[in-house]
Amino acid sequence: MAKKILIVEDTHAEQQMISALLTHAGFTVAITDSAESAWKWLEENSIPNLILLDIVMPGESGLDLCRKIRDHEQWKDIPILFCSSKSEDFDRFWALRQGGNEYITKPYAPQKLIEAVAQHVV
Repeated sequence: MAKKILIVEDTHAEQQMISALLTHAGFTVAITDSAESAWKWLEENSIPNLILLDIVMPGESGLDLCRKIRDHEQWKDIPILFCSSKSEDFDRFWALRQGGNEYITKPYAPQKLIEAVAQHVV
C-alpha cells in the first residue's frame, strides 16, 4: 500500500509540482492549501505517513500548524518536512525547533525532495 503524504501548500503551481513528483515516486498524496484546511483534513482522515509543510501561507503559518500537531497526542509523531522559500539559517533553525524533522529550501532539486520524503516516511 502506498504511503500517504499530506501536502500543505497555498500555491497551486507548487501543489501540482510536488504532487506530480511524489505520485511518480509511488506515494499517495492529499493536498490542502492552508494550515486550517490541513487541520480539518487531519481530523477527518487516517493519519498520513508524512506532512510536507510550507511556512508562509494565508492565515495560520506552517510553524503554527507544526506546533499544534506536536501538541496533539494522536499526531505528534507524524514526520514533518518543511518546504519553504525562506532560506536564512534562522528560518531552518526555527522550523526544526518547532518540531520539524527536516527543512528543504525552494527551489529544490526534485530528487532531493523525493529522497527527503522517503527518508522520513514511516
